[in-house]
Amino acid sequence: MMQRNLVDVATNLGGKAWLLLAAAMGCLVISAFATDVTMQRTAVVAGVTFACLVLLIRGTVFWAQRADRLRAKHLQALVGKDATPCFTTDAFGHILFMNPAALSRFSSSEGSTLIAKLNDHFASPASVLFRLQSRAKNAGSAREDVVTRHGHTRLSVHALTVDRFLWRLEEFVDRSQAGRGAEMLSLPMLVANKTGVVLFTNEAMRRLLGARPKRLDRVFNSPVLHSGEEVEVASAEGPVRAILAEIAGAGERREIYLLPVRERADGTEMVADFEHLPIALIKFRADGSMRSANASARDLTKLRPDDMPQIHDLFEGLGRSVSDWMDDVMAERVPGAAEVMRLHREGSDVFVQVALRRIVENGRPAVLAILQDATALKTLEAQFVQSQKMQAIGQLAGGIAHDFNNLLTAISGHCDLLLLRHTQTDPEYADLVQIHQNVNRAASLVGQLLAFSRKQTLKPEHIDVHDVLADMTHLLNRLVGERVKLELTHAAALGTIRADKRQLEQVLMNLVVNARDAMPEGGVIRIETEAVTLEKDTPYQRVVIPARAYSVIRVIDEGCGIAPDWLQKIFEPFVTTKGVGQGTGLGLSTVYGIVKQSGGFIFVDSELGKGSVFTLYFPVHEDQAPKAVPAPVAKPASPHKPGEGVILLVEDEAPVRAFASRALRLRGYTVLEAENAEAALKTLEDPALEIDVFVTDVVMPGMDGPAWVREALQQRPDVRVVFVSGYAEDCLSENQARIPNSVFLAKPFSLNDLATVVQGQMVH
Repeated sequence: MMQRNLVDVATNLGGKAWLLLAAAMGCLVISAFATDVTMQRTAVVAGVTFACLVLLIRGTVFWAQRADRLRAKHLQALVGKDATPCFTTDAFGHILFMNPAALSRFSSSEGSTLIAKLNDHFASPASVLFRLQSRAKNAGSAREDVVTRHGHTRLSVHALTVDRFLWRLEEFVDRSQAGRGAEMLSLPMLVANKTGVVLFTNEAMRRLLGARPKRLDRVFNSPVLHSGEEVEVASAEGPVRAILAEIAGAGERREIYLLPVRERADGTEMVADFEHLPIALIKFRADGSMRSANASARDLTKLRPDDMPQIHDLFEGLGRSVSDWMDDVMAERVPGAAEVMRLHREGSDVFVQVALRRIVENGRPAVLAILQDATALKTLEAQFVQSQKMQAIGQLAGGIAHDFNNLLTAISGHCDLLLLRHTQTDPEYADLVQIHQNVNRAASLVGQLLAFSRKQTLKPEHIDVHDVLADMTHLLNRLVGERVKLELTHAAALGTIRADKRQLEQVLMNLVVNARDAMPEGGVIRIETEAVTLEKDTPYQRVVIPARAYSVIRVIDEGCGIAPDWLQKIFEPFVTTKGVGQGTGLGLSTVYGIVKQSGGFIFVDSELGKGSVFTLYFPVHEDQAPKAVPAPVAKPASPHKPGEGVILLVEDEAPVRAFASRALRLRGYTVLEAENAEAALKTLEDPALEIDVFVTDVVMPGMDGPAWVREALQQRPDVRVVFVSGYAEDCLSENQARIPNSVFLAKPFSLNDLATVVQGQMVH
């Protein structure tokens, strides 16, 4: 390798040896005319040196050329009589030597590079030669079999030097019918490799296509070819239908034959079994047009016998083009999975499950669609999604309400503390009152969120619906105003229900106010009651009402009605049809939460322009015998005067703890504070410490309120307990029932609420 580099350098310098010779002559002339002895000697030495370099270069070039002649002579002796074409090339592919076999085989090929000589011999010669030459540089030699038009060729390469390569092409001609014999066939035929490059076409194929194609995608319109199926060929005179037959050839070649078929009308006749099958079946052509549908499919899709729509005109709702899905099934890019789609016709709410399968009939590929009515399944899915969404919103509302109640407790409490230090004549007093009122409004809003999430604290009792309506008549008449008339119709023998009277009144007020707002021009609102007994479970508007006796309340208006697309959303929070600033969208969601938490059902029926009917079902509870009122017993005198006693306050929210501590101290109590249950138990380790009341939050990091109170009461059983929480009371009810002498105080609470509850525990 180093010798070859030196030869190249010498050859390059040999062309410029005359410059060195001229330099030597110049130095000798200078020495002859120089008067200085040192200069004469220097010029003579330089001239002799240049002369020696000229001789050395000439000698090196001579020996290099001699070596090349010997190498060519040896190469001629080695491959000169080889019947296989052989070449030598430089690093850039330029041909340096061709043996007689190569000269004879490739004499008609133009070009001075090996790539040009092999350009018509096989596909992509440049990439093949580059790959083999790179491997030969690293390993010394390389070999690869490539498919050619007439068979295959074994291409070998050996690295002679760093930039000299010997190539050998050993051809193996295929003697099968795909070779020269195929030219005599009247059937169109071609040979292609696995990448789709056309290697050979016979005369019949060239006449059909009008040219010699380079790739299969220029011949066939379908990207996937199946032997035995009918295909469309892009001929010189337009598309032609033919049956395709494919045979695997040598070297991963594909031999493809075409059997032309005469054009025939697309028959829409169906086999009797297909027509009367109890399964809905539709056949589609490859272009997506309907070919036929059996009786079950026409009944399901409401198609007439002469209707032949495109597949994308029949179904919708896939999320992408239905035609693209069918093309994927035709090309076998995706398996024939089933999808639920909506029938594409005006006013239709019919959903079908569609499964596509690729079929072949008379050589022609098609798609068979199997249909099943999925309307009930889709309805159940929508109900489940709605239920999951409402449950998630309810959980979110409950969590937000808890955090808001803590904030509102701190704001309201500190506002109460400020009001104690101001009189009504102070300029700040009115501002503090405004803050307090808005805190109460925020607390009411949080209460509505809790009502929707069914986590508000209810105090159910046995009530008579007629009594509630009678008590509310005056208030409801004031709410509806002068333009709207209120009519009440009571049913006889209406059973009692078990509900929170205050919350039931809230439900009726919200429904009446909504009915009033739906009739801006005035009208009549009717409130009707009815006793209903269901003998069996009755489905109604996506739910099943259990069999039992119910007290039914209906609120009927003559207003604008509710659009059908809003009917499924009206009980969701923050959904309102009113204008901006005319409502929070929590009224009906609050109604929904209260009714469901009371064990009832609520339904709405509405028609645009004719009004709405809200129907409430409450289970009837049998009247219970009134409990005997015990004779009043004189209470023992309390050991504590108002404002006396020791209180252990446990609250993880620092602002709430600060307010409650200050409020109780202002009333004269001694207050010990703890930020969590563990700190409270640590405080109680002192046996000399006497505690009268525990005031504790329910939900805290670590141990919760009921857990640490139960542990503390083991050593101090006489201590009374006040539980406070931003959550509903029902989250505590089971634990509180097992804790004696305990009461519940809901957040947000005021200074007076806290002091009153604590004093109530002190006096018992």
